[in-house]
Formats: sequence, structure tokens, C-alpha cells
Amino acid sequence: MGEERVKVPESKEQSQKFLKYLLRDVRAMGRMLKEGWFEIDNIRIGAEQELCLIDRNAKPAPIAMELLEVLNDKSFTTELAKFNLETNLDPLLFEGKCLSQMETNIQDKLEYIRETIKQFDGDVALAGVLPTIRKSDLDIENLTPLPRYRAICDAINKLRGEEYDLRIQGADELLMRFDTPLLEACNTGFQVHLQVNPDDFVQKYNLAQAITGPVLASAVNSPLLFGKRLWKETRIALFHQSVDTRQVGDHLRESSPRVTFGNQWLEKSILEIYQEDIARYRVILSSEIDEDVEAMMANGEVPKLMALQVHNGTVYRWNRPCYGVSNGKPHLRIENRVFPSGPTVTDEIANAAFWLGLLNGMDNEYNDITKNLDFDDAKMNFFAASKLGLDTKFKWVNDSRYSAVDLICKELLPLAREGLQKTGIDEGDIASYLDVIEERTEVAQTGSYWMVQSYNSLSKSVTREQALTAVVNAMIKNQKKGEPAHKWGLAKLSDMEMWQPSSLLVEEFMTTDLFTVQRDDIIELVANLIDWRRIRYVPVEDDNKHLVGLVSMRMVFREYNNIIHGQGEASTSVDDVMIRNPITIHPEASILEAVDIMDSQKIGCLPVVKNNRLIGIITEQNYMTITKRLLKRLHNDAEG
Repeated sequence: MGEERVKVPESKEQSQKFLKYLLRDVRAMGRMLKEGWFEIDNIRIGAEQELCLIDRNAKPAPIAMELLEVLNDKSFTTELAKFNLETNLDPLLFEGKCLSQMETNIQDKLEYIRETIKQFDGDVALAGVLPTIRKSDLDIENLTPLPRYRAICDAINKLRGEEYDLRIQGADELLMRFDTPLLEACNTGFQVHLQVNPDDFVQKYNLAQAITGPVLASAVNSPLLFGKRLWKETRIALFHQSVDTRQVGDHLRESSPRVTFGNQWLEKSILEIYQEDIARYRVILSSEIDEDVEAMMANGEVPKLMALQVHNGTVYRWNRPCYGVSNGKPHLRIENRVFPSGPTVTDEIANAAFWLGLLNGMDNEYNDITKNLDFDDAKMNFFAASKLGLDTKFKWVNDSRYSAVDLICKELLPLAREGLQKTGIDEGDIASYLDVIEERTEVAQTGSYWMVQSYNSLSKSVTREQALTAVVNAMIKNQKKGEPAHKWGLAKLSDMEMWQPSSLLVEEFMTTDLFTVQRDDIIELVANLIDWRRIRYVPVEDDNKHLVGLVSMRMVFREYNNIIHGQGEASTSVDDVMIRNPITIHPEASILEAVDIMDSQKIGCLPVVKNNRLIGIITEQNYMTITKRLLKRLHNDAEG
């Protein structure tokens, strides 16, 4: 949503006034549809490219405002967080070499920003979720300092409170609590727009809904978040949860999240979507409206429908209807918000070509998709593809069932080719981009697959943080080379060349897979944990995960040694031997601070505590792993 003058309504009167404008806009659009105001002579496509800004250590770099000033290019604009940017592409007529032209335009923008960001010792990355993003990066300090972003955060906080629980289950499980809606800023996407004639809107929109799952299955590119392997397209789950304003309440009541796939097929008009959004979702933002739509239309002027656009920007449909005005003529668009950013621009344009071709090619095969496919199946296909990518089993038309690979290669790609040919797209473009989809699908290497396989391989020999850094560095190298992701080799240890331990935070290398005991547990349990798990320190916590003590292997040995030599009676509980109130450190402290504490205090373990709760520990072993990698790098640098 680009409107800068938005705010949270400060009174009932402001909400009511904005709602009146919103209802007027809906009526005005109804009249415009009925009277044929909309452009139908030209069909255009467009796109928005979101970017991750990173520093020399492959971590998020919150420099968007400074970078924008140096770029001095109105096509670049802000996103929610200061470590993201977006570039808006000029619309192109949907014909000829528009696809390769769009790729060229994006590459030109990327080259410009890559060259410019060198002044800040940084770079840009294309990823649905940047693997190296940390919880500390989501601090409210990194909110882009513009009124509309503060208004969005305030509005969401007002409806749901100021604590956010994130729960995502994949190969690993992520369970975290946040105090800011900046979670949404983890996501970066590649939004594709297709202009649609009003008479075709219902059919095209329903087709867009039907194909969302299959086109996403081969496009997934965000499997890692905070070092956890989650959904193949974790953006979907993350976006749903980060701006979900619903409260836990009566389990029998129907309630829709503001991030939504939708609830049913469209039947008659685009108006059904806007009407449903007004009916289901409260107005959370308002704006100073200065247009009298009825007077403007009476004079033959095209209104901007600002109230409608503001409200539409607060309901996040994965296929979003859009109203716009170009050269004095209104038009309608479908915005595909499903695709992640990356892995390369070529991959992105291939995804766009697949989607656009299907929207133009499926109407001959399925004039009314709603008669062949149940809406709930389309919806479930979408979420299944988000979780599983190319491993998805789809329920398709006429109750048929397909693997993702068979559905894409045997059924959908031929239809997409026909659709692009029908609209006059250059044959070279068609072959070039749809071949990327076919080859990627056949070899089953999506961006997500590449990331997870690289991470799994690297994690066997280096720390989690080092593995994530190598993945991001390798990803950026490959993006600059430009070959699509299905041709990439896995990330290597040498891709950690920019890794700098002095910049690391405790949260990036602490051990989080903890084995703990409580005060009343017996010493024998501690001894067994040390033996079974080959650990040297066991934290002691209470029922609320508050740290209350620490037991070391040395303490246990000393206790048993005293018993063996008859120097005392056996202690029965952890409470008798533990260190009370051990020295701790915050997860956002630096490694150097942790080293200084452990050295000065002559201790071998630092429990990591946040909000009075134990979340990890760091030990000498963590430092040994990091030091080993650093020494290898210094050795290689010296030889080079």
C-alpha cells in the first residue's frame, strides 16, 4: 500500500467518516463497471521486486533510508523494515518480448542498487526469507520511520495486543514469542500484476485461485527461518501469523484472518471481494479523503477511490484485486502475491510466465473452473504446496489426483505454452522461461531444496550460524551469475569467506537444544544426563523456565569422589550442589562480551537468558568450533 497519509482512527467519528467514504467508493465502482468506464483495449503486466539489504557479513543491513537518498530513483521505495527495499517496474504491454524485457528491466535495477550499496559495504539478496535474519533484527528500531508503517503496527497491536506467538512445524519446530509485528518484514516477494478486462475478471480470478497451489509448488524459496527448517515456503505461514488480528475466543465462531486465500469462488463481479472485505474486516486505518467521487463522476472525471485502496491494502489476499488509474483511464488487475523473491531473476520471470500463461490458456480447457474443482480443494492445494513444494499430492479437476511433478509437466505446462502463444508472446521467450519450470520440476531442485540441502551438508562440520552465512553468500554469488537455481551446486565451506566472528551475537551460536533439571531432582539424574548426552553443564530451572542454578560435570565428579572416599554423606538433590544465581548473558550481546565474561570470571559456561527465562547456553565447545573455522580461514588467506 503506497498511500502515505494513513493513520489509526483516533475516534469513533473518524472511523465512521472513513467508512462512509469506503461505501461510496464501492458504489462508485459498481457504477463504473455498469457504465463501462474501464480500459479494455490494452492488457499490461507489471511487477514489484522486493529486496533484502545485507551487510558484509550477510546479515540484514538497516540502511534503507540512507540508501534511498543516494539512489535518488523514484522506482525504489521503502518496505516495512529498514533492511528491505522494493523496486516497482514500469508496466509493459502483454505481448512480444515483454517477459525478457521485464527481466532486463529488473536486472538493470539490481545492477544499479548493487553498485550503489557498495558505498555502505553491503549487497542485496533475493530470498523469500533471508536465512541469516535474527530475532534481534526484528526490533522495533528497525521499523521504517514513515507514518504509514507506524500506523500499520499500531493498528495491528490495537486489535491483537502486543505479544505475538509464532508456531511453525516443519522438519524442525519453531515456537517463539515476539513483541512486534515486524515479523512480517522477514518476508520478501516478487509480485506479478496482470491487467484484466472487467467482463473477464470473475473467470480469471477464479483461475488464479485454482492454479495458486501448483504454480507455487515449483517456485518455493523460503525454507529456513532462525536456523529452523520449516515449510518449503515459510513466508505463507509467517505472513498469516504475523498480521493475524484474531483473538482466541469461542471455538465455534467462524473468523477469517486478514491474510487470506479467500472463502469461496467469485460469482458475478470483483465487487464481491470488496464487499466481503468490508463485511469481514474492521477498518483499522483511515486517511484524509479529499475527493468527492460522486461530483467527480458527474463531471466525467475518474476518481482514485482512495478509501477503497487504503482498506484493500489492509486485507492481504494472496491473489489481490487491484484498481488503478493510468493515463486518465481506470483499470482492474490481479496481483499475484504468492511468489517469493528469487532465487534468480530468471527464475522469477519463469514463475511469472507460468502463471500468466495458465491464466490465458486454461480458459479454453476449463471455461468455468468452479464446475470442475471444489474451492476447498484449491485452498488445501495452496497450503499443501506451501508446506511440501514439489512433494505435494494435488487434488485436481474432476476429482483427479496428481503428484506435483506430473501435474506441472504433463497437464499445466502445455496449457501455459498455449496461453502465451495465444496472446502473442515471442516464441523464444516462451521456450526460454517455461523450459526453466520444466527442468526445475523434473530435477526437483527448487530454491528451497537447494537451501535445505546446502544447510544440511554444511551443518555437519560447522555451526548453524556459519552454515547459514555460507548459504547466503553462495546464493548471492549464484544470483549474480544468473543461472537458474536448478543448475546450482550446493553451498561450500569456502562460501563463508565473508564470515566475521567479531560481528556475531550470542543468539547466533548458542546451544538451544538444552537438557535441564529442577531443584528437587536427584544428583544421579544429572550424572546420567552428562553421560548420555556428553555434556559438561546442566542448567537448573523452575516450572516457568526461569534459570535458578547450574550444575557442572566437575561438581558431580567431586560429589561422587567425596562419597567414595568417605568424606561426607551423599547429597540427594540438585539444590544441595548447584551454583545459585549463575552469571548469565543476553542473546543480543556480542561474542566478544561473552568471551570477556568467561575469561574474567574463569567460567566455562554462560547461560543465555531473556525476560528472565533460559533460552540457551554457550560453552568452551562453542568457541572451539568457531576458532577452528577462523584458524582455517586465516591459514587459507595466508596461503592465498
